[in-house]
Amino acid sequence: MVIYMTFGSVIAPNHSSGFASASTDAERVLLEEQLKQIEEEIAANQAIAKAYEAEGKTLKSEINSLDNKIETLNQKIKAITLSLRRIESEIGEKVSTISQTEEKIILNRLAISKSLQGVYEQEQQSLVTVLLKNNNLSDFFNEVNNLLDVQTSLTATVKKNTELRDELLLQKDQLANQKNDNAVLKIYQDAQKEQVAKTRQEKDKLLEVTQGNEQKYQQIVTEKKATASEIRSRIFRILGGGEMSFEEAYRIAKFAEGATGVEASFLLAILDQESALGSNVGKCNYRDSMASGPPDSKRDDVTHFLRITADLGLDPETTLVSCAISKDGAWGGAMGPSQFIPSTWILYEKAVARITGQSPASPWRNSDAFIATALLIKDNLNACSQYSDSKQLRCAASRYYAGGNWSRFEWTYGVSIQNKKETFDDEIKTAFN
Repeated sequence: MVIYMTFGSVIAPNHSSGFASASTDAERVLLEEQLKQIEEEIAANQAIAKAYEAEGKTLKSEINSLDNKIETLNQKIKAITLSLRRIESEIGEKVSTISQTEEKIILNRLAISKSLQGVYEQEQQSLVTVLLKNNNLSDFFNEVNNLLDVQTSLTATVKKNTELRDELLLQKDQLANQKNDNAVLKIYQDAQKEQVAKTRQEKDKLLEVTQGNEQKYQQIVTEKKATASEIRSRIFRILGGGEMSFEEAYRIAKFAEGATGVEASFLLAILDQESALGSNVGKCNYRDSMASGPPDSKRDDVTHFLRITADLGLDPETTLVSCAISKDGAWGGAMGPSQFIPSTWILYEKAVARITGQSPASPWRNSDAFIATALLIKDNLNACSQYSDSKQLRCAASRYYAGGNWSRFEWTYGVSIQNKKETFDDEIKTAFN
């Protein structure tokens, strides 16, 4: 009977060895120190860029500005590279943990098998056989107690096996998210490298055309400056909201600014960025895309989606949402221009309806979507209020994209939003002031 109790013992999770953990922690600290240094260099470069901007548009200041931009882009590439190394290290650690957990599940299954075999053999013995095997009555009761111990151990092992399975599923989900983070960072890194090359070409072409002549440069500036009417009539594309003129988009964004305090240029930058990234938007049925669970689940998008579409009189079977990234195990289900998942939309729909006067609010209605985005950005800005203005903006933007995981994307998504906002600030000033 002792052998069954040994095999039936619970195998406790052991995530990683102390040495491996210490090594990983040391590497992470080093990467974070390097990243902090790069952030300080970028902040210094941004201060220099403001000084060049204050000098006014001259050929010399433009060349200096382009040099500064190239240096800043190279620093951002370094920051992304460090973030990639950090994520790859975490992925390696996670793969090892998953492998260890799978081994323990196999051991627990073996323990269950042995325990079941022991219970089966005991149950096959008749009362007469058991009595004949034991010299006295106390031995018989010891056998009975041993059998009860095996059953208790079996119950504990089944429970622990279930917990290990759930832990493994969680680890695989985390790994899928990390892989997705890694892929996004690589996309941004490639984009930054392309931008460096374009900026260098821009500088070389500027010098070639002007040959250092200030008058020629000023002529180029005049010719390139877009007219107000061209900016207002330019097409602004948003996810799930089709196309509208930039003037109309600005009008809605300005209304949202008045209601929430979030700058129209920041809101437009977020919506414009989401549109650029939305290759998988509005192509899938909710059944294939959304996380589902019981009504009290933390993430039950299906139930919320069915309620939202019912309130709006929409057919859930034909109302398309963003697709899941099935190869990585990542959920989809984002709705409309603002790309809110149902479980997030329900947090803002009543506030949106109060502001727009349209009840129920719809994630597929542009005015509602703009307000919802502005409300979420406002909450993100408050959550990032401990940072300086520039970092607060990057933090708030990155939280819109990655939630609590925002720091991974400060120098990718966050910087992209920052750049877009500055562009929109200039265009708004030209077109509407």
